[in-house]
Amino acid sequence: MAKKEEKTNAMRMLDKARLNYDVHRYDCDDFLTGTEVAQLLNQPYDKVFKTIVVQGNSKNYYVFCLAVDKELDLKQCAKLAQEKSVQMVYKLDLEKITGYIAGGCSPIGMKKTFKTWIDESCLNHERICFSGGKRGCQIEMRTQDFLSYTHAATASFSK
Repeated sequence: MAKKEEKTNAMRMLDKARLNYDVHRYDCDDFLTGTEVAQLLNQPYDKVFKTIVVQGNSKNYYVFCLAVDKELDLKQCAKLAQEKSVQMVYKLDLEKITGYIAGGCSPIGMKKTFKTWIDESCLNHERICFSGGKRGCQIEMRTQDFLSYTHAATASFSK
């Protein structure tokens, strides 16, 4: 009997919403950079998005998704979040906040729903890839489905 495919929380939520997606799995015993993941998937860097969680002065958390070869412009992120400043969440605190570990943090299926932005460059692609909710797993889906499901706003916040 074939082994049943293990579903992540992100996949279960997309299934419940009846959204189509593809899963890309790869061997990953340890943390890989986003560019390494894009290379493993044979995808251009600007189509594969990483998820970064930041915390503002107000102690609220925010989620930013950007192409794997880009860096956050924290000043622009603070402006979008209407915060005086924001800082990236320390990776050891990520699981407590989101339910996901560094290298496997999906913008879908976190413990709580946080205000989410995705870099406007996503609009250049019909489909995008992002973490499936664990290391070694990426989800690819229609960009418009991602935007509708996550209620993510698009903006420019990378450098």
